Amino acid sequence: MTKHKNATKQTFIKGAMILLAAGIINRLLGFVPRIALPRIMGAEGVGLYQLSYPFLTVMLTIITGGIPLAVAKWIAEAESQGDSARVKYIFRTAMGLVALLGVIMTGVMLLGAKWITTHILPDARVYQTFLVMTPMLMIIGLSSVYRGYFQGKQNMIPTAVSQIVETLIRIIASLTFAFLFLPYGLEWASAGAMLGAVIGEIGGLAVLLWKYYRDRPSTKQTVKKPGQAKSEKNIPVLRRLLSLSIPVTGSRLIGSFSYLLESILTARSLAAAGIATGLATAQYGALQGMIVPLLLLPTALTYSLAVSLVPSLSEAAARGDHALIHKRLHQSMRLALVSGAPFVVIMFLFAEPICRMLYNHADIAPMLQLIAIVGIFIYLQAPLQAALQALNKPGTALINTLIGAIVKLFLIVQLASDPEYGIYGALIAINVNIVLVTLLHAISVLKFIGFHMKVLDFVKVGAAMVIMGAAAQFTMNQQPLPAEWVNLLLACAASAVIYLLLMVIMKIIDRHDMVRIPLFGNWFK
Repeated sequence: MTKHKNATKQTFIKGAMILLAAGIINRLLGFVPRIALPRIMGAEGVGLYQLSYPFLTVMLTIITGGIPLAVAKWIAEAESQGDSARVKYIFRTAMGLVALLGVIMTGVMLLGAKWITTHILPDARVYQTFLVMTPMLMIIGLSSVYRGYFQGKQNMIPTAVSQIVETLIRIIASLTFAFLFLPYGLEWASAGAMLGAVIGEIGGLAVLLWKYYRDRPSTKQTVKKPGQAKSEKNIPVLRRLLSLSIPVTGSRLIGSFSYLLESILTARSLAAAGIATGLATAQYGALQGMIVPLLLLPTALTYSLAVSLVPSLSEAAARGDHALIHKRLHQSMRLALVSGAPFVVIMFLFAEPICRMLYNHADIAPMLQLIAIVGIFIYLQAPLQAALQALNKPGTALINTLIGAIVKLFLIVQLASDPEYGIYGALIAINVNIVLVTLLHAISVLKFIGFHMKVLDFVKVGAAMVIMGAAAQFTMNQQPLPAEWVNLLLACAASAVIYLLLMVIMKIIDRHDMVRIPLFGNWFK
């Protein structure tokens, strides 16, 4: 077993980098449908597609919630103790629970589809999309348990490969079906795009199943310790599983319900401001389907850090290694800050050419500029929340998320219903929520383990952002080449080089950090 485990288990940074590489590939590939779908079915069609997701997110949170996190956490602990029987029992219990919840929630969605789309969701045309997406509950639920299993073993490769396969299949299928169904109307084009997402999820699950059953023979050959089989039955795994997953599920449910209510209240508030349903759906589609994905592009890194952080911190906490906990947190926060900052600068300065070139909608550029301001906060939020969950403080994360959600929804109703603000009122509310929740998480982590980022790091990164921005703007203003997109790429590349040099000069990153970068790391050895 030891030999097999060593062959697959990765270090915290290596695991994070594997997920980062997959995340970057997925984010870049993910922009293919983001760019193409608005051109196929317009902002209104994208709005119909996006309106169905908040309800799906709520149902998925009920099914999965904190179960994959609990699986990753306790499998990491059991692996560190060499208890293979406990690993199996945790996995089987979680899979049974998720399958049961999946069947129940799928039935609820199928039976209540007509009523939900007519009375809860703000646009009844979402009905076809809603029905098509229903199978995703069971598919994503099962996939999440397999991912939690592999992450608990600190083997991030199956998760990374499954994500890439899912994205590739989804892109091809979504664009194909959206185009084929478009002659039947926007609602059917939206349903076609969702059908592609369902097929993609099936492909991702198939990869995880193949990897799990391929590795199974070596697991069967493991030798159990004396008394291990007996202790397996005595461990109250289901109770322990629920003790962590319920608070985490509660925290995520708040986020999911907040997302659902955000979509409903935004549409209703825009209607109160005198905006027609079709236009309100188009504006919501532009915000959630075009602007927010751009802001979340750097979260490929923060997601990979958060996923790797949970088993790593859980293992360190189980050993009482506080120095390692602080080290891992500092690595995560610094990487999130350094990698996210350049994106904020580029999105703020070049919002108009970016929106024009990607979506052929230059009019949505002010939305991107407004939300880019809080980018750094959202990039720092994921590692902080992962730390609270790994340190057995999911209830604190739940309270912080709840406070942020209440403030956001109150502001949406107050601002988006005012004709003077409109959709920008919803954006301001989202910005306030992002900043507030991140600050509350940071205060909580400081309170529990005394960890905080160095203020000087923020000052140095802030100075580098200003210099980088000046260099990018100067390069863009010169217009050295005839094509705008080439000038934009040149400005981004030149300013990124300057930013990296400043990071090295100011000792925010060093040669050891550069060595860890996939593909290019060997250059710095």
